[in-house]
Parts: sequence; C-alpha cells; structure tokens
Amino acid sequence: MTNITTGTGRSRRRAAAVLACLGLGAVVVLPSGAAAQTVQTWQAASTCAEPKPGGEPQALKPTTISTIEQAYSCILTNYYGADTLDNRQLLIGAFAGLTRELHASGHDVADATLPALTGKRDSDWEAFSAVYTRVNDQLSGATERQAAAAATLLGMLGSLHNNHAHWDRTQMPEDPQPGTEYGIGLDTAPFKGPIFSEPDQVTGPMYVSRVRGGSAAKAGLRPGDIIESVNGAVPFAGGVLSLGAVVPLFQNYPDDDPVRIKVRRPANGRTWTATLTPGVYKPDEKATARVTSKLLKGDVAYVRLASFGQRVAQTAIDAINDMKKNKKLTGVVLDMRGNSGGLIGEVNRLLGAFAHDQVTAWQCDADDRCTADRTDDSVPLLGLPLTVLADRDCASACDHFVAAIKDNKIAPVVGTRTAGVVAGAGKMYLLDDNSLLSFPDKRTLGPKKEPINGIGVAADHLVPLTAKDISTGKDPGLDKALDLLK
Repeated sequence: MTNITTGTGRSRRRAAAVLACLGLGAVVVLPSGAAAQTVQTWQAASTCAEPKPGGEPQALKPTTISTIEQAYSCILTNYYGADTLDNRQLLIGAFAGLTRELHASGHDVADATLPALTGKRDSDWEAFSAVYTRVNDQLSGATERQAAAAATLLGMLGSLHNNHAHWDRTQMPEDPQPGTEYGIGLDTAPFKGPIFSEPDQVTGPMYVSRVRGGSAAKAGLRPGDIIESVNGAVPFAGGVLSLGAVVPLFQNYPDDDPVRIKVRRPANGRTWTATLTPGVYKPDEKATARVTSKLLKGDVAYVRLASFGQRVAQTAIDAINDMKKNKKLTGVVLDMRGNSGGLIGEVNRLLGAFAHDQVTAWQCDADDRCTADRTDDSVPLLGLPLTVLADRDCASACDHFVAAIKDNKIAPVVGTRTAGVVAGAGKMYLLDDNSLLSFPDKRTLGPKKEPINGIGVAADHLVPLTAKDISTGKDPGLDKALDLLK
C-alpha cells in the first residue's frame, strides 16, 4: 500500500506533473523512419496521431475537454485490448481523478456526480462531457481548470493500471541553453521511474545514486548519501514508500520550491541538512554519460549503460572493440544497474554482439498473437565471456535485456532482481494541447513467453549493492562478476 500525502494545492499539482511525465524508464517504439531522430511535439491534430520526427516542440496549450476526449478516443482505438476495453472503466477513473482534485483543492461542487453509464462509448462520453463542462464552468480561473483537467486525464490513464501509460506535459524555461537540465541535480535509488510507476515494488532506504549537477553538486552531495528525510518527512515509513514525501525531489519547471533534505553519509557517519533549489543547470558530462567504460584488472572490459537511448548499443560495442585493440581481453562486464530503459532496437543490437539467432522477447496482442523480438545478427559477435550486473532499478528495456541474457543462457546475472516495469512498448500520440500521450498496444513477455511485468528477472547470484558500499567505494557485485570470469 502506498502512502500519498496531498499537501498544498501547489504540491498536489507538482505530484500530478511528475506523474504525468514518466517517460523515463519506458520501453519506446519510435514512429516509422524515426530510428535515428528525436521524437518531439509538433503540429496538433484534431485526432490523436503519432508525432512526426524532427522540428521544434510547440508551446503547451491549456488542457481542455477536447484534449480529454482525444485521449479517451485514442485509448479506445489503439490501446492493448482496446476492442474489449470497457469504456466505463476510463470514464469512472477520469471522474474519480476530477473529484479528488476538486475535494483536495477546496473547489468541490454539488453537481459533480457522474451519471449512469451504459457501456456505449459515444453516449457515455456525451454524458461525461456534459457534467465535466458544468463543473469546469464553475471553477474560478485558468490554474484551477488546468489542475482539474490534468487530474481528469491522469485518472483516466490510471484506470488502465499500466506502468507504461504516461502523459507528458514537460515544460522548459524560455530559451533554454542547449544541453541544460532542470531540477535539483540528483538521481535517487530507488529511481524515479519505478517510484512513480510501481511504487508498491520499491524498497528503502532512499539514497543518492548520481549527482548530475546544479544545487545537489553545490551542496557537496555524493553517490551513496542516504536521504533520511525530505522537508521533514521520511521517504519510507514502516518500510512503505511515502510517495508524497519524495515528490519534491522531482520537481519540473516551473516549480521551484526549495527542498530541505536530511542526509547521512555512510562512509563517515556524518549527518547534515542541505537545502536544494530547483533550477536550470548544465549537467556534469562524466556523471551523466549514457555509456562509461574502463579496463579492469585481468584485462576485463567494464561497460556501464545508464539507458538504452539512441546509439547506446553501438557506443558500448565500440568501447569494447577499442579496448581489444590494445589488450587481449579476457571478458566483459556489462553493468545495467540503474538502467532506466529505452529503445527495443538498442537492446537487440547489444545482445547481437554476444549471441545470434535468439528470441529476446515477445510482443503479444490481446488475442495472444505474438511477434518475436530477436537479436540483431548484423552485429559481429565479440566472442568474449560475459557477466551482467543488474538491480531493482534496471527497468523496462533493461528488464527485457536481462531476461534475454538469462533465458538464452548468454551470461550469468549478478546483483538483485530487476524492476519488472515492462508492461509493453509505449507508442506516443500527440494531443491538441501539444502534450504527448503514450501507452502500449501490445504486452511484453520474456523469451520463453513468461510474464516479467510486475515480477522482474531474478539474479543468478544475489549480491546487493548498498548505499554503504557506494559511499565507501566498494562493489561486491563487480567483485563477484570478475570471479565468474576467471
């Protein structure tokens, strides 16, 4: 059970904004022809359509009843199992989201009651729309209307209970400098993606996994620092995540409330309080690199992948081949701990460097018609022994990768169970407020057609990496991986 605190109106809206922007960690399918390009938001359409690649993102517009209708129609047309999906599930979820926001904000109205629904998609929408419009007309300003619309749309998505159903209304400051980010400048373990998409599955303690820059860097935080409280609230109460307590760590623009965190450094026992203020910053290139590599003792190539973003697989393969030029490598360690997911094609390409002619996953529709994902056999085999490191923050496409490694007996897996946040590959659709809706049209199964979503992939050798290990510079999982390569 997840503890959610509502807090002030601004903190509720912040929580909604964070919940809406959970693209991180998603398995993504790009529109046709977009394999080497970035997906942005472009021209809005009257009906939801996959966004086209290239171009500049358009300014966000207010989310209105027409936006919510687009989302409703889009889900009923394109979602996994749409033909048999009960439209009442979507409308009840949407109205529940609306009424929660009305109550929490102190703007509830007497006639905010959902009428009887029949299961007929068009007439049920008309009934829903009529009540929504009446309620909306009684809200006093643009801020309240946007909050109500966001809560409604998020309630609709939440009714799907799918960890790859997301709504992205990310804003950035005007004229941001290229390569800049917004926030307090840190990543945590548990990672943001699993925290918000599968909060019941994450466990404490919460600690700093990466210092990206900004306020966190200025405060002298380091990986392994344990976050004992956020604005006076503990992240885990009785072992259960208090979602409302950690939301301030993940603010999106334009939220800029200072965050007071109490931190303990396991390496020396020091405890102190730091106040971090969200803002625009230039991330540290080394700390935020998607691929890092080095040669370890015994001529073992170590490569860490933070995600499966575009060209990550080839970057990793090139790094290994570069080390092969100067040394006779004895093996490879691929570190997938904290990997937030990404593109299926990148997963299959990296797997193709270690095995050919293997099924890596199955993508299945509601009638159990399945299509196999396979290793990219155009990639030359490296011909080197391999071990893989994984943890509970290895999510989505990373779940896919580790399942393929284990099921096909390509290499032993060391660490802990993966996240199990792999409902299906998300497809993106543009809405008329220039936001992006994404959800799967198929569900993902492992190479043996076993369910992974909600379960994860167990390590062959259980070796957790703790905050104390990170703080003191130890890595028992890597030590075990190296022993297995001897």
